[in-house]
Amino acid sequence: MSDYTEAPLLVAARGGTPSRTPVWFMRQAGRSLPEYRALRAGTAMLDACFDPDLVREITMQPVRRHDVDAAILFSDIVVPLKAAGVDLDIVPGTGPVVAKPVADRNDVDALPDLAPEQVRPVVDAIGLLLKELDGVPLIGFAGAPFTLASYLVEGGPSKNHERTKALMHGDPDLWHALLDKLAGVTGAFLRAQVDAGVQAVQLFDSWAGALSERDYREFVLPHSTKVLEGIREVPRIHFGVGTGHLLPAMREAGADVVGVDWRTPLDEAVRRLVEAAPDAPAPVVQGNLDPALLFAGLPALEREVDRIKAEGRAAAGHIFNLGHGVLPDTDPDVITKAVELVHRAG
Repeated sequence: MSDYTEAPLLVAARGGTPSRTPVWFMRQAGRSLPEYRALRAGTAMLDACFDPDLVREITMQPVRRHDVDAAILFSDIVVPLKAAGVDLDIVPGTGPVVAKPVADRNDVDALPDLAPEQVRPVVDAIGLLLKELDGVPLIGFAGAPFTLASYLVEGGPSKNHERTKALMHGDPDLWHALLDKLAGVTGAFLRAQVDAGVQAVQLFDSWAGALSERDYREFVLPHSTKVLEGIREVPRIHFGVGTGHLLPAMREAGADVVGVDWRTPLDEAVRRLVEAAPDAPAPVVQGNLDPALLFAGLPALEREVDRIKAEGRAAAGHIFNLGHGVLPDTDPDVITKAVELVHRAG
């Protein structure tokens, strides 16, 4: 069994001083890699997510190629819903599409719970990965209740989340029943991953940035808290897109590491977190290079990496990442170069 005690990512997540600045990238295992595209050819996304050998190989590809400091389990935020029996699919070019969107109490009551045996392929994939990673931490992954609810209510991706917000405000009791159900599904999925041996988890609230802080605290925070309070054995990373105004609330949900997208400088994020909770331990942050800057050329990339590392020193710990996921057309060699720049001293 590998010893992960001094793994830079886990040291930084605890607020310690790692041997080098740890770095991994959201969506590092995916479309930017030609070896991924070759492996996935002819296999649907959700089918790949339930194939332990494919999950193992796809998760390992960026670790081998880029020398990143963590592997992120190849999965999708709708995997636990699919595993539980919700009729949905991931449509290329669109995203998750739900056959029968949630609209009323009967729909909420009909949503299934998640049993551990339903995610056995994911657990098996983790077992395979732990034999191969050799001290590189494996990060488990799940979508937060609000984001899952948005897909279920809208029937798929949405720019304005109008049906979601209408349900939230128009029938708060039904909304909380829906999110309580989804918190159970998400919590069970993360619990299965932790029990299988992942060394950290990330709760990904893709669409939370569409909410005001007031709405987030009333309609979302209690349910994300329920999920994260159920996972205390490993560092918990909490990330959302466009959530600069929500960072203190997202930390309150139980995050050990607060993910920050590219819109908010890391030192400003730390200032907000400290100001909101001056008696709490100094915050640990993750982020936050704009993914588009991987297309900007080496001089610009070097400047931005150095700036973000400097801003990250305001925190008790800093895990370097993008401010969202790797874009599909990103040159893999540039990703590798970015890792080298993060790892260099200074």
